[in-house]
Amino acid sequence: MRTTQRFAGRTMIVTGAAQGIGRGVAMSAAAEGANVVLVDRATLVEEVAAGILAAGGAALSVNADLETYAGAQAMVATATAAFGHVDILINNVGGTIWAKPYEHYAEAEIEAEIRRSLFPTLWGCRAVLPGMVERRAGVIVNVSSIATRGIHRVPYAAAKGGVNALTASLAFEHAADGIRINAVATGGTEAPPRKIPRNTQQQSEQSEQESKWYQAIVDQTVSSSLMHRYGTIEEQVGVILFLASDEASYMTGTVVPVGGGDLG
Repeated sequence: MRTTQRFAGRTMIVTGAAQGIGRGVAMSAAAEGANVVLVDRATLVEEVAAGILAAGGAALSVNADLETYAGAQAMVATATAAFGHVDILINNVGGTIWAKPYEHYAEAEIEAEIRRSLFPTLWGCRAVLPGMVERRAGVIVNVSSIATRGIHRVPYAAAKGGVNALTASLAFEHAADGIRINAVATGGTEAPPRKIPRNTQQQSEQSEQESKWYQAIVDQTVSSSLMHRYGTIEEQVGVILFLASDEASYMTGTVVPVGGGDLG
């Protein structure tokens, strides 16, 4: 449990907060005093918010489809109505849906990967920036990936490459407005089994070929890490919250790799 209060009195939106890294960020930020707005398409996010409230934290859950402009706008409007304004946005929605060589992806699958791992960050930034510009203050942390240099998930890699470019360009554009925008390129991260899989095929057994394609990703991720292991959720959360805090006040436009030495 964190004992500092780096985010006391600040309102933080965390997207993809129902499970995994997003859940970890939301819970840790609440323990450090933030008013946390937990956003997810899954209703599981309500349980996470309830746990924060039971522990004495301030939390609000929002169900929204952040692959849409309207969903992101509604998210920010709800947060603003509840807490007055948004200080910090953690764009965490995204993740590989399929794992296979690029030539095996169908047209619809490629589009789905881009919608899942790029558009929620595009829309989230677009929704929160007007208020931050008006207040001349704000922090955005985008969750990217070291998979921008990796195998068997090219559409996902392209989406996260877009997140990196978005981070750099927006930081350049809004530094004069007092807004800091950085990204964390997460490496392979150990996490509990997803309660809601990204791909319905993950609920059934993979074919032998699909299992080999996925194992190749695992092997490449471990071998590319100088530490030759996956990280933990806590190791990712720590860097995300550092970038969100005043401790990183002289950092903007930066993509910080957290992959055991794999720079992506």
